[in-house]
Formats: sequence, C-alpha cells, structure tokens
Amino acid sequence: MAAALALSERGRGRTAPNPNVGCLIVREGVVVGRGWTQPGGRPHAEAMALAEAGAAARGATVFVTLEPCAHVSPRGPACADLLAAAGPARVVAALTDPDPRTAGAGFARLRAAGIGVTIGIGADQAARTMAGFLQRRYQGRAEVTLKLATSLDGCIALASGESRWITGAEARAHAHLERTRAEAICIGGGTLRADAPRLDVRLPGLEARAPRRLLLARTPADLPAGWTWVESPRAAAALAGVDHLLVEGGAGAAAAFLAEDLVDRLLLYRAPLLIGAGRAALGGIGLAGLDAAHGRWRLLDARGLGVDRLELYERRR
Repeated sequence: MAAALALSERGRGRTAPNPNVGCLIVREGVVVGRGWTQPGGRPHAEAMALAEAGAAARGATVFVTLEPCAHVSPRGPACADLLAAAGPARVVAALTDPDPRTAGAGFARLRAAGIGVTIGIGADQAARTMAGFLQRRYQGRAEVTLKLATSLDGCIALASGESRWITGAEARAHAHLERTRAEAICIGGGTLRADAPRLDVRLPGLEARAPRRLLLARTPADLPAGWTWVESPRAAAALAGVDHLLVEGGAGAAAAFLAEDLVDRLLLYRAPLLIGAGRAALGGIGLAGLDAAHGRWRLLDARGLGVDRLELYERRR
C-alpha cells in the first residue's frame, strides 16, 4: 500500500476533479502492474495498472488507495468492472469512495465477482494523499497549503522589503516542487507589486507543471495577463478545478487565509539568520487570546534542507 500511495502522489495537482489514486498489482511477490490517475483524470489508476499487468492480473492482489469506481462514464469504463473481468484474487483498498455513484458499490461489485476485499489499510495516509479530492467532496473547497519562508525571528523581508533570498537553494527547490502539487497558487497585491513573481516551476523536467496563478485583491486593477483575480480567500478556495491551493504570500494574504480558518497545511521554511526590525511573516489573524492559538496545529514532518529547516504542520479539525 505504501508503494500505491507513492504512485498516487505522481498525480497530485493534475487530476481534479478526479482523485489522485495509485494502484499496484502484485502476483507471487512480483509487481506486475503499476498505475496512477493521469492528468485530467483519465485513465484511472486501476485501468493503467491492469493494462500493464495483462493476463498476470488473474489471481493477483491489487493494492489501490481508493475504492474502484462503479459508475460508467463517457470517458471510460468503471474500474470495478475492469477488475471483475481481470479476475484478481483480492483487492486491498485504503478508503471508501465518498462519491455517491460509487460509495460502497465498487466493493459490492468486486465481492459479487468472487474477489476478496480488504478495506482500511493505509487509510490515514491515503486521506492525506487525496486530501484535495476529499476536502472538495466534504467541504466544497480546495485543500489549502500556506507556505512561509522566514528568518529565525519570523521575518519574511528586511524593513526595506528586500526578501531575495532568505532561504537557500535547497529550500527554494522544495518550494517549487510543492508548486507542482497544486492546481493553483495565490499571492496578494502587495507581493505582486513588490516582487512581480513569476510563480512558475523552475525544476528540470517539471516546468510544464506550473499552477494557475491567482491574485487576491479588493479589485482586479493591474491584473497581469494570464492571472485570475479572486476577491476573498473563500472565493479562491472555491474555484472550480482547484483541489489543491498553495498560498505563497505576502503577510496580508497569509493572514487573510488564516483568519478565515482555511489553511489545512502549513509549510514553514526557516533560515538560520536574524533580521531584527524586518517585515513580519503575518498580519493580524483575529485571535482574541492565546487560549485560541493552542492546539490548532499538529507537526507532521521536520527535516533539514541544506542550511535551512522545513516544518510541515497539519490543522487539527
């Protein structure tokens, strides 16, 4: 299942409105098929893995991160039907599909075909891997990730506004990788005026995976060509076709998303330097007291990136 989850990450940010599913087919200890949801949502992970496995899928074990779909689409057959025809001995799935067109019907179809079904292996990690799809289904909005790159004392720039570069090359490369995992990236008007950022992906081989660019501002004045104007954090998170939204700055935009309690993941890159009287990473986020600040965030990961440090936090809900 861990390998299937890793495969699902390949599609993250490219499959909306479909989930980024991963699938692995194993027969007698040998991997015979691999698949992940392709850009635009088709082919599905199971279809790709079954095509690779061919006849070797019969009697095999299929590991998939989400229940195989049970509804027929003009874009392709139901994965539950493809699996039933292929005849694996067992399907191991991490999560039940919340889509009412499937929602247990896929598992029922597999069992009716004599295929064993196991549900729940790797469920927590699968929920994180497909958080954008699930968030859209349950909350009607994208999963929102806030990226902050700061000094040790919480500044994002000198008092003059100079901010290039607080973090080193390794941290910046990781931030570009995060861009490839989102359908859209959002900044505020102040950042646009101060930095004129391209918000592209500058990693070899991944340049085409740059996300859609959003500007959070009161009015669409001076909107650059190719950008989309959004008037509020909620409008940005509700955009169709966006299941993963990355917020990159500045302090006003970051604070606005936090004040609306829309941030689900926090990427904090910290450089080993002190700035002093610089520009703070955040504006006011509406806290009435410290009691309201405690218990909101869970640390999921921490690692070094060159001389810098990355901490990944998840919002407790």
